[in-house]
Amino acid sequence: MGRARARAVSPVTGAPPAAVQPGPTAVQAGPAPVHPGPAPVRRLTVLYDAQCPLCVHLRHWLQRQRQLVPLDLVPAGSAEARRRFPELDHAATLAEITVVGDLGQVYREAAAWIVCLWALAKYRSRAHWLTTPAGRPFARGTVLAAARYRSRALPPCVPGARACAAPPGGPWGPR
Repeated sequence: MGRARARAVSPVTGAPPAAVQPGPTAVQAGPAPVHPGPAPVRRLTVLYDAQCPLCVHLRHWLQRQRQLVPLDLVPAGSAEARRRFPELDHAATLAEITVVGDLGQVYREAAAWIVCLWALAKYRSRAHWLTTPAGRPFARGTVLAAARYRSRALPPCVPGARACAAPPGGPWGPR
C-alpha cells in the first residue's frame, strides 16, 4: 500500500498559501482522510533547534503567548520528532524551522514563521498581512536575518559527529 503525500495548505482557507515553497512534505500513513472541504489546522508542531540560543529563546516566547491553535514545541532531530514524523527529512529540520500541521501539512522557512504567528492571538492579523505582496519581503527578511544570526552564533557541525557543539554561554549566556 502506498503513502499519500500531504501538501502545505493555508490554515485559514485550506488553499496553498503563497508563502509556502514547493518541496518535500510530510507523508501521512494510511488512506487520506475524507473531508467535505478544507479542514482547519487544529494543532501545530514546531520543530526547533535546541542547540541554537535564538531558537530556544523563540520557543520560550511562543510558550508565553496566548495560542489560538495549540503549539507543540519539539526539538528538531530528537527521538520525539523522529517518532512523530518518521518520513520527514530530520537533517533539514535542523537547518531551517519546520512546522507540521495536525493533518500532515509542512511549513518551512518564511511560511513556518507565518503559521506560528497565525497560531497566536496577538499576531494573527500580522500573519495574514505577511502573506500579502506587501508583507512577503518582511517575512523573507526575518528568515534571512535569523539564518545569518544562526550562522554566526553556532559553530558548524562536524560531519559524523553525534551532536553539534553549543555556542559559549549556552542558553543562559548574554543576549
